[in-house]
Amino acid sequence: MAGHVENVDSATAWGGGRSPFNVTYGKMMMWFFLISDALTFGGFLIALGFAKASADTWPLAEEVFFHFPLTHANLPLIYVALMTFILIVSSVTMVLAVEAGHRMDQKGVQKWLGWTVVGGVIFLASQAWEWSTFIAGPDGMLSTWADNATLTNNPYNPANPDIVSYTNFFFFVTGFHGFHVFTGVLINFLVYLKVKKGVYQERGHYEMVEKVGLYWHFVDLVWVFVFTFFYLV
Repeated sequence: MAGHVENVDSATAWGGGRSPFNVTYGKMMMWFFLISDALTFGGFLIALGFAKASADTWPLAEEVFFHFPLTHANLPLIYVALMTFILIVSSVTMVLAVEAGHRMDQKGVQKWLGWTVVGGVIFLASQAWEWSTFIAGPDGMLSTWADNATLTNNPYNPANPDIVSYTNFFFFVTGFHGFHVFTGVLINFLVYLKVKKGVYQERGHYEMVEKVGLYWHFVDLVWVFVFTFFYLV
C-alpha cells in the first residue's frame, strides 16, 4: 500500500544481516590491515622511483649484489633470485597448510606450516648475509669494509650523495620487509605450536591458519615487487 511504513526494530535495521562475501570479522580485519600495509609499501617504492629518476649516478644492482655464499665468483643477482624462489616456495607450502586445514588434517597442517617457517628462517638468514656482504663491499670481506668504502669508483663510496640515497633505500625498504618476514615467521611458529597441540582441531576449524596465510602471501607478494623495482628495474 502506498505510503505504508513498516516498523523495523533497530537490530534488524542496523545489524547488516549476513556478510555479502561471507567473510568473518577476523579475516576482514586482516584484509584491512593488508590494504593499509600495501599502501605503505607502495609509497616507499614510489619514493624509490623518484629518487632513482632524479639521481645522476645510481648503482646497477648487478654490480652490487654479485656475491654467492662460499664463492667469490661474479654471479649477479643469483643469490637474490634464490632468496626470492625460497620465499615463493614457502607461499606454496602455506597454501598446502590451509588446504589441509579445510580437510581437518592436523598432521598435514603441521607439516606444511612447519616447512613455511623453515622457508622464512632461510630467507631471513639469507637477507642477513646479503646485508653483511653489502656492508663489506666489493670483496665481500667485513674486515676490509673501511678500505672499500673509501674507493672513488665503486658503488659503495659514501662521498657520493646518490650512493647514500641508494644505501638508505636499500636498508630501509628491505629491512622493513624483513621485519614483516620476521613477524610472519614468529606468528607462524606460534600457530604451528597450537596446531601441534590440537587447539584448532578441537575448535573444529583452522581459520587462524587461513588468516596468517593471508599475511604470509602478502609478504611474499611485496617481495616480488621489491625484487622487481629495486634489483631489476
